[in-house]
Amino acid sequence: MRHRFFLWGCPVFLLITSFFMPVNFNKPTGTKKWLICENSNLCVNGTTNINKFSCQIAAYDHIDTLTVSKGEKEIVLSGTISLNVKGFDCHNSMMTADLRKTLKEKQFPQLHITFLSLSELPGLNAQPAFITGMVNIEIAGISKRFEVSYQITEDAQKIIHLGGSRDINFSDFNLIPPRKLGGMIKTRDKLSVEFHLNIKTIN
Repeated sequence: MRHRFFLWGCPVFLLITSFFMPVNFNKPTGTKKWLICENSNLCVNGTTNINKFSCQIAAYDHIDTLTVSKGEKEIVLSGTISLNVKGFDCHNSMMTADLRKTLKEKQFPQLHITFLSLSELPGLNAQPAFITGMVNIEIAGISKRFEVSYQITEDAQKIIHLGGSRDINFSDFNLIPPRKLGGMIKTRDKLSVEFHLNIKTIN
């Protein structure tokens, strides 16, 4: 299954697990918590003037939690996931090294996705639900806000599967796409970020 974006792991984005039903907002705390599992993943797809490429973070290397609460006009999310730039694998050593260098891995070893809101909190079942949400994505020290499209399902084991996608540009983060062979091979500015998160409810 193709996971449609983005940045950015267990994650991105990730993350957005906050739309699980049923949600009891009558609890004193007014919040719910979800666990982003380690077997989540992120994929970045791009093109050059001669071919296509796909770079993955195949497994989120730690566990994060998100909280969700019901605001006056939207579902409020809080929580950040951090992904190691060194974890990207483009299945080609040269392309992998180029991507890590372009993302300034030595200076900024992690990229961050901070969740802000969801358009709604749908019920969960085997049939996919489609919603949107706002996130901040930080790459190479530059943070930008984006709307992300999500697809959500729940399996028989009560695991939430959250897929998301978003198109971004290297230039959004003041980055110059990689070039090789004296500029003969040029990477396009546009990237498609896709993620698949596996989530468990913890309260």
